[in-house]
Amino acid sequence: MVPLRLFLADDHEIVRFGLRNLLESQFGWSVVGEAGDGKEAVEKIFLLEPDVALLDISMPSMNGLDAAREILGRGSRTKILILSVHDSQDVIQQVLDSGAKGYVLKSDAMRDLIAAVDAVRSNKTFFTHKIAQAVFDRQIKRMSDHAKNRPTLVRKKHAGT
Repeated sequence: MVPLRLFLADDHEIVRFGLRNLLESQFGWSVVGEAGDGKEAVEKIFLLEPDVALLDISMPSMNGLDAAREILGRGSRTKILILSVHDSQDVIQQVLDSGAKGYVLKSDAMRDLIAAVDAVRSNKTFFTHKIAQAVFDRQIKRMSDHAKNRPTLVRKKHAGT
């Protein structure tokens, strides 16, 4: 398989250390750079051009969502995977709107991170089970709300029929 170049952005050094060890345990995967804040991540990603960047949402100077928007908005081919503790509907929607290809809760990272990176590198989306369920539930609610608000068609009977 083709080597994979990864970038890590999280404001906690111990988290980056753990992620690096987990990711580099995969054959051909290497972490080519790290950042402790969003601005530094944007600068280094444009310099290093990794295949996949893992961005934490909560970082100083620029959060991971704003960094993702800037990276993708400036035409980078780096695929973005968001890694966070946040799972509210509002945050999920912001992740989807940012252009990120995946969203992994930190609580699920040991189980799902390798599969998430593998999916994102193949230009597929990936959401941990809890996030996928929330996205699905939200879509079902939207469809239900739309059906309730749709005007019903009333047919008038014509005289003589």
